[in-house]
Amino acid sequence: MRELKFGQAVEDALAQAMALDERIIVFGEDSASYRRNLLVRFGTQRVMNTPISESALMGAAVSAAMAGLRPVLDLTLVDFIGVAMDGLLNHAAKIAAFSDGQWTVPMVVWAACGGGYGDGGQHEQSLWGWLAHIPGLTVLVPSTPADAGALMLAALEHDGPVIFLEHKLLADYWLDWMGGSSRPTVTFDVPSAGAKGPVPADWQPAVLGQARSRRGGSDLTMVSVGVGVHRAVEAANRLAETHGIEAEVIDLRSVAPLDRDAVCQSVAVTGRLLVVDEDYEGYGLSGELAAIALEQGLNFRYRRVCTKTTIPYARYLEAQTLPNVARIMKAALQLAVVN
Repeated sequence: MRELKFGQAVEDALAQAMALDERIIVFGEDSASYRRNLLVRFGTQRVMNTPISESALMGAAVSAAMAGLRPVLDLTLVDFIGVAMDGLLNHAAKIAAFSDGQWTVPMVVWAACGGGYGDGGQHEQSLWGWLAHIPGLTVLVPSTPADAGALMLAALEHDGPVIFLEHKLLADYWLDWMGGSSRPTVTFDVPSAGAKGPVPADWQPAVLGQARSRRGGSDLTMVSVGVGVHRAVEAANRLAETHGIEAEVIDLRSVAPLDRDAVCQSVAVTGRLLVVDEDYEGYGLSGELAAIALEQGLNFRYRRVCTKTTIPYARYLEAQTLPNVARIMKAALQLAVVN
């Protein structure tokens, strides 16, 4: 197998799909600059720069999808999706239901998410829980290059609106911008296992809503997505070395649809559930997972490590706000050492 960086894997899978399906187009603010490789290969009719107007772009994507194209809206940051929520919430997500399937909206909203590099609460949010709350939307959050490409391909083949979120601490072009020549004083903790890894020669679409176990264990269940998966694996390895606690780490990969069975089967064995979620704590993924396990009648102990408040600009405050290995280990020990 070949090795690619996270961002390269996404673009590689997208290029494979574009070569086979002329209906796929990519457009967004500065897309022709960010996606130069795609522009050179597929030209300005399929990879396009647009004016800065997220609401107009979302409306264009919905219309293009209904007209027979399969647009990829390159939205840059998920934080900006707030400007375009009407098109997503009231149109893209509902058209299939309102038309009894006579109309579909096969579109992908491709956006970066996540913090850990000092850009504050207007640029570092995750928001997958908020988006997954909306019926009709599929929300994908890969943690490895192999999953990033396979999930992008699945998103492109799906006949409904998909939110494809790539964490900025994994995607190589974001890493270069955040701490490259333009910002040489910025440092951040990049999970190497997610930033680069083996990928197939030919992409096959992932199964939507199918989680993966990244580490085995019978004492505790940790569940996360994106960068949180790597933080959880690191914490689990340290717990095994220092306390003999063996934790299973489940990578959801998809927030909507959600692999309920994978979570419940693990919790049924361990009796302990720890959710690591960089999204906001209240009314989000962490509470949903607890509710799912409770509704299955499972008897378990529960903790969560999430983002509780607006993400601050100051790096030392940001480090205390976002989930990290120290916070995960503390919560895991609170679960595991008490019967």
